[in-house]
Amino acid sequence: MSESREFGIIVYGATGYTGRLVCEYLNEQYGVGGEISWAMAGRSQEKLEQVRDEMGVPEAVPLVVADAADKASVDAMVGRAQVIITTVGPYQLYGSDLVRACAVAGTDYVDLCGEPAWMAEMIEAHGDTAKQSGARIVFSCGFDSIPFDLGVYFLQHTAKDKLGGPVSRVKGRVRAMQGTFSGGTLASFKATMAAAAENPELVSVLMNPFALSDGFQGPEQPHGMAPVFEEDLDSWSAPFIMATINTKNIHRSNKLLGHAYGEGFVYDEMMLTGPGEQGEAVAKAVAEDKSMADNPIKPGEGPSKEERENGFYDVLFVGSNNGDSVSVSVKGDKDPGYGSTSKMIAESAVVLLLHPELAGGGIWTPGAALGMPLVERLEANAGLSFAVES
Repeated sequence: MSESREFGIIVYGATGYTGRLVCEYLNEQYGVGGEISWAMAGRSQEKLEQVRDEMGVPEAVPLVVADAADKASVDAMVGRAQVIITTVGPYQLYGSDLVRACAVAGTDYVDLCGEPAWMAEMIEAHGDTAKQSGARIVFSCGFDSIPFDLGVYFLQHTAKDKLGGPVSRVKGRVRAMQGTFSGGTLASFKATMAAAAENPELVSVLMNPFALSDGFQGPEQPHGMAPVFEEDLDSWSAPFIMATINTKNIHRSNKLLGHAYGEGFVYDEMMLTGPGEQGEAVAKAVAEDKSMADNPIKPGEGPSKEERENGFYDVLFVGSNNGDSVSVSVKGDKDPGYGSTSKMIAESAVVLLLHPELAGGGIWTPGAALGMPLVERLEANAGLSFAVES
């Protein structure tokens, strides 16, 4: 990709709920006229100007008009940037042409996608084109799936240092989390369910932990769909709603890294609810909760600033191999889906911009493409911590 592009980063969807947060972060962290040149993009010049003024972003930040329904405007936008950040979802409804355009133009791309059936479709349709053009397309650069994908990546690096090699069994366990869903997340969830209802073949993609692993099928994986008491953790565990996408991305990372975690790698993801009767009751209540499907919140809506500031998450990763074990944690400040996600996707784009040597063209996961450089930037700038616990 040419480094003579007009902008380093374009934020597409800048007037939406999450897009605004991304722009606020870029403005606060990198300002205007420095090492990171960036622009705001959306469908309406007037709305872009309004949002820029509301957020206190300097007028020196350029505005780009592009509409997902207008192929020419998408192509023109992609040709002006080294990296596109897109928060315009559901991606299966509004994102396909942008992925195509980036793959053709050799433009790097990051999104917040948690829609595995669409991701599988894009890998098949545009993966080879991206390899040829040099475009590094990285899906799932928010709470799904960076803390989990990079958590396993960090754990395996720790295992190599402490145990001399990777661990074949890893448990990802959410110890604590405070945050809310936005309308965009719910819209993606509902669009995926609607697509699966129309095309039953998609159900097999959603249920297969190796659906994004380019045809590789590893060993049987724990399903994580029912409460269970885990003696090694002295806690009940409940199903975790994001496990469906995170596990697929982690197995894809393993495949893209040449099975650095081993071809027999086993991973599952759940929420810890505590020991005893209370822990069991909470685990069962979580398993029976259907509130996401019934939530009336609409795209463009999300938690208040106070809710974002008071949010947090703490995820434990425990790896074992032949009786040896190692554990690490990933913690984040701010509400996971928005306050933290907006920082994670922005730093993912910055890593791509500043590290042209990382990875080659193709469709990637955050762990496989961005690895330790992203871990370091998230710790330095974005309120995340990666720590060895044992």
